[in-house]
Amino acid sequence: MTIQHPKTDKINLKGLTLLELEELVTQWGEPKYRAKQLMSWMYRGRVETFEAMTNLPHKLRQRLADLACIGGPHVLTRTASNADTAIKYLFELTDGSRVESVLMYDQDRITVCVSSQVGCAMACDFCATAKMGFFRNLTVAEILDQLITIERELDDEKGVTHVVFMGMGEPLANYDQTVKAIRLMTDANGLGISEGKITVSTSGLARRMRQFTHEQLKCNLALSLNATTDETRTRLMPINAKYPMDEVLNATREWALATQRPATLEYVLIQGVNDSVADARRLRKLMGRLPCKLNLIPFNEIEGADFQRPKLDQIERFRRIVADGHHVAPIRFSKGRDIAAACGQLRTIYEKQGVMLPQVS
Repeated sequence: MTIQHPKTDKINLKGLTLLELEELVTQWGEPKYRAKQLMSWMYRGRVETFEAMTNLPHKLRQRLADLACIGGPHVLTRTASNADTAIKYLFELTDGSRVESVLMYDQDRITVCVSSQVGCAMACDFCATAKMGFFRNLTVAEILDQLITIERELDDEKGVTHVVFMGMGEPLANYDQTVKAIRLMTDANGLGISEGKITVSTSGLARRMRQFTHEQLKCNLALSLNATTDETRTRLMPINAKYPMDEVLNATREWALATQRPATLEYVLIQGVNDSVADARRLRKLMGRLPCKLNLIPFNEIEGADFQRPKLDQIERFRRIVADGHHVAPIRFSKGRDIAAACGQLRTIYEKQGVMLPQVS
């Protein structure tokens, strides 16, 4: 069932910087410090209504209710994994669009994987989100709201410690909103997350990667590589026809040298496609071109993709060959494999079945 959302032309205060909020409140005849109070309530207090902002004058709260909004998405499902600590969220946005986020616990880390778009235009052949096509970019507020909504439900008072832009969509294709969302996540008046604990994953938009390098953000960059030849990568990832591997790896190297941070190469292992001994040796050689680390990700099987995960001994053989080049090559199995781990799977299942999935108690 689709939730009916009333249309609104109110200003969404989430997604506005401190300067933008200061300009807005001064236009209303309020002192500048009201902007910091608003940000504190939205991001630290995680309130859902202006009425809850008890240190604001009643007249201002009333005006805010008339002209602005801070409401978040509707949670359609919260699905907990029996295999690990992952909880997958399916959100419905104000226009009825649906996106996914994942909450993951790992020792003292509390990580949220956020989406940046509704669907994706990259058309990667192994990706569940790509199968649904592209609908629209998320706004800054919609990106932030994934974190805020999940944090509201956390028992742990310290909140989210790490954020990865590895959900639905290509973050660098929604460039301005992604960068602004990161700045608000890391703002001391915003969510206050350390830049070094945020990772942006890209399929390899080389021009945007170079632009991102000049943002002087100290967050992490992950390149979804997934092949060692242009022929195979273009088959798996059509964007490679526009930005071939040499260009993408050069852009990655420029970022790593400029930021003094190692890039992360993500390599989804697919049986008979990119998991050969020759592939492992080529990958080991490619890694010598730039400061980087590697995540080997066994393919998470999805409906509509004619691919399979390699057997465990094949995965380990591949890892050993890469590691022989003195490279760290951990194997990263997707969390939440029993709850539609691949981005886009949960949304697809929900819409096909038209029923609620198992809920977190």
